[in-house]
Amino acid sequence: MAVSLVLHRVADYDAWREVYDSVADMQNDGGVTQQSVHRMADDPDNVLVIHHFDTVETARAFFARPDLKDAMQRAGVQGEPRIEYFE
Repeated sequence: MAVSLVLHRVADYDAWREVYDSVADMQNDGGVTQQSVHRMADDPDNVLVIHHFDTVETARAFFARPDLKDAMQRAGVQGEPRIEYFE
């Protein structure tokens, strides 16, 4: 099993969440087996997303998808997200 941690700032959490929820099929197709979303206690537009995958290779391939990058832009992700992979 592999886990990815994605930390990024968003322009507006509610707008981001709407796009995030709309790409559930993309997550399933990309190998996401579990997911959770967390907001920083003192900064609700600072978001941590945890995804589970079968392998790190599957996780890396998911985050390399151009349609995911497009969705992140549409969602209002600011700057480059920090993505960490764990086994």
